[in-house]
Amino acid sequence: METAEAVRTTYSPAEPVDLRLILSPLRRGLFDPTMRTNDRGTWRTMRTPLGAATLLLAERAGAIEARAWGPGAEWAIAAVPELCGAGDDWSGLDLATHPELAEVWRRTPGIRLTRTQLVYEALLPAVLEQKVTSEEARRAWRWLLAKYGEVAPGPAPEGMRVFPSAETWKRVPSWDWHRAGVGPQRSATIMRVSAVAASIERTLSLGRGGAEVERRLTSLVGVGVWTAAETMQRAHGDPDSPSVGDYHLASVVGWALIGEPVDDDGMLELLEPFRGHRHRVVRLIYASGFRKPRFGARMTIQDHRAH
Repeated sequence: METAEAVRTTYSPAEPVDLRLILSPLRRGLFDPTMRTNDRGTWRTMRTPLGAATLLLAERAGAIEARAWGPGAEWAIAAVPELCGAGDDWSGLDLATHPELAEVWRRTPGIRLTRTQLVYEALLPAVLEQKVTSEEARRAWRWLLAKYGEVAPGPAPEGMRVFPSAETWKRVPSWDWHRAGVGPQRSATIMRVSAVAASIERTLSLGRGGAEVERRLTSLVGVGVWTAAETMQRAHGDPDSPSVGDYHLASVVGWALIGEPVDDDGMLELLEPFRGHRHRVVRLIYASGFRKPRFGARMTIQDHRAH
């Protein structure tokens, strides 16, 4: 049921946007308690600088209708354009040497990079994902949000939770980290990150990621280049931060671009001609539906949604 406390806006982008593609990096698994999709649209909870908020986004005739509830509703509404890709300029990306990727881009004109403007909220789950399987990280995320997350304000779907505050994360006892399946190295990193949560938000003033933001994030013990890249991609909207150190990414990029697996150094070499847009190229590869083969020769990138 709609509530009187809803704050509303309609965002009318100048270019097409595809909410599913844009917001998909923010979803931590199918049962992420901070994101849901139903017949009303896409629901997302967040802890804004003004407090908890629930945001509902729905695509209507080329526009995005947004409603928000909770103490952080005004902030959430103001952040809608960048959340939906505003300011993410792909015009300098030259794909002349890769016609398959150029065709993917042509078929997915609504692809953009999100910019949540919530650094700590992006960094903490990235720490949970360090050196474990996706399923292990997602299970920990669900368990911790169910235990410590605030019930989502407004008419959010049942079970949705808001990312806890830094003070709440700092109070999680060792036995609950254990119950969530989070080892002492990752939980210690979360404690260190939580102690400086306010200061890392200031990296947003440096723009859409980049070397200085990476330097500041990786100055935190336990935060490496992979974790920094995963954070900058989401919070800052960094177009040039490939996730070096990812278990799968280098191989996927290698198979997609030259038809054989490569390591991280090989991936960076392949992406170098696209410097300034390297993460955008990675997003195009995944948006294409390409999967690395289990065997066989080179495969071309195909947009399976066109069939």
